Amino acid sequence: MSSKDSPTRIRILDTTRRLMEQKGGEGVRMSDIARAAGVSRQAIYLHFDTRAALLVATTRHMDAALGVQARLKPSRTAKSGAERIRAFIAFWGSYVPEIHPVARALMAVQDSDEAAAEAWANRMQAVREGCQAAIEALERDGRLAPGWTVQTATDLFWAMLSVRVWEQLTKDCGWSEADYITRMQAQALATFSTGEPAQI
Repeated sequence: MSSKDSPTRIRILDTTRRLMEQKGGEGVRMSDIARAAGVSRQAIYLHFDTRAALLVATTRHMDAALGVQARLKPSRTAKSGAERIRAFIAFWGSYVPEIHPVARALMAVQDSDEAAAEAWANRMQAVREGCQAAIEALERDGRLAPGWTVQTATDLFWAMLSVRVWEQLTKDCGWSEADYITRMQAQALATFSTGEPAQI
């Protein structure tokens, strides 16, 4: 068994996730994690060099536990750019509710917690890469709308899928998960794709 699969490492990751969710990211120290996981601080540092490394690993552990690779398959195997955009938004719209407690915790403390900021930047970079892959597929199809480059379209698509926007639409405005997915798909295609009718 590799150290990445060890029961101690997995217990540390599960404990970190639970504490981040419970405390909203505030004051989750390595000593708190060690105590809650029933290990020494030294044991944590044997698996993770820094707190930032632990938080990044926690988000990736969540992805594995939630089956993110399988859930991304429809987007990655889409036959067109438009289909890839729809599939990526469908994935993200159903995934954010599951990661939101940890996402909220990381966002809440990122201005004062360098490790949390690094973990959140790592997470958002992965989302940006998914957005870019969808836009690149649209460009390959010859369907990227005039006035957009892959870079600028990726920039806006990524911003549209930010967790803050998801919070505003679902928490503040009361959109259902289905509303969010359907309307974001329509808006993204209307914005970035030529010849794609916006359907809601």
